[in-house]
Order: sequence, then structure tokens, then C-alpha cells
Amino acid sequence: MYLVVGLGNPGEEYEKTPHNLGFRVVDLLGERHSIRLSRKDSKAITGVGEIAGKPAMLAKPQTYMNLSGASVAGLMAKHSLMPADLILVYDELDLPWSEMRIKPRGSAAGHHGPESVIDHVGTKEFVRVRLGINPGYKLRDGAEYLLAPIKRTQWKESEELVSRGADAVASIIADGVEKSMTIFNRRAQGSTTEEE
Repeated sequence: MYLVVGLGNPGEEYEKTPHNLGFRVVDLLGERHSIRLSRKDSKAITGVGEIAGKPAMLAKPQTYMNLSGASVAGLMAKHSLMPADLILVYDELDLPWSEMRIKPRGSAAGHHGPESVIDHVGTKEFVRVRLGINPGYKLRDGAEYLLAPIKRTQWKESEELVSRGADAVASIIADGVEKSMTIFNRRAQGSTTEEE
């Protein structure tokens, strides 16, 4: 079974913030694949069903972003899942707004959500779908930006990014991470090298 975890913060006040794109991808996957996210399991809201004909569990940890690892590790232990079964979806301030990158493994790059998952799971060897939220200008306060609602002018772009994120997860489950990377990891505009 695949475990698709979207990172975010619980509570209405965070619903429309850049930091909750992971939750939105998981919600959209639930809608598209008729998986109801209603069960509480290991400090997460979960739902089980099928994506691309394969069993999948969708999960939204309710521990707050920076403590997500406890919930993810709990789900993996309870359901006998391996790091290879995990797909982690989250916002990424290091990527330009509305860019997306699939990574087969790697460090948390200073992001406390995946950092917590790496610490609790004990490995960096799991797939990530990173959703770019860098606004393209110098931020006075990164935390303030992450937890403020997305501007109305950018909402449609955020919906397109969430939709691409859901497409990417379904592609990883259907066709594997390498093939999905060639489809979804387009170079940033003006960049001549593929980001590591």
C-alpha cells in the first residue's frame, strides 16, 4: 500500500495558506479517487482506497507541520509500511511560485516538516512532491508569509499547482518515480540546469 501524506497545519485559519498546499493535494486526491478522509489514525485524518488500481492511504497529520514525523512514523509502523511506500507532499519556499519538483530522496533543505519526518522515519529515502511557493521577492518574515492566506490574485494559480501535485502523485503510483520526474520536473524559467 502507498501512503500519501500531505503536510499542513490543522484548523480553519490555516486552510488557505501556502503552508497547507500538501493538505489540499491530499484532499483533491480524495475527491478524484473517491477516498473519504474521515478516519482518525496515528494523529492523522486518513482514508483508504485505490489510486491507479493500487491500494493507497491518504493522510493529513493533525500534529502541526513541524511535528508531522510522529504521525507519519506511527502510520507506517501500524500498517507495516516501508519508506519506499511513502510519498510526502509539501510546500517548498526554495522553489519559485507554482513550480513543482518530484524528488526520489534527499535532505529536508531546512524545511521543518520533512525534517521531522526524516527524524522519525529514520531515513531520507522516500519520495517527495515539492510545491513551489517562493513569491519571487525578498521576504521580511518567512513564517508570516507561510501562514498568511494566499492572495486572491494567486488563488487560481495555487489551484492549478494543487491539481498538478495530485496528477504527479497519481503518476508516481501508476508509473513510478523516474518516469514521473521526466514528465513533471520541468526546468525553472531561465535556468540551464536541472535542480538536484
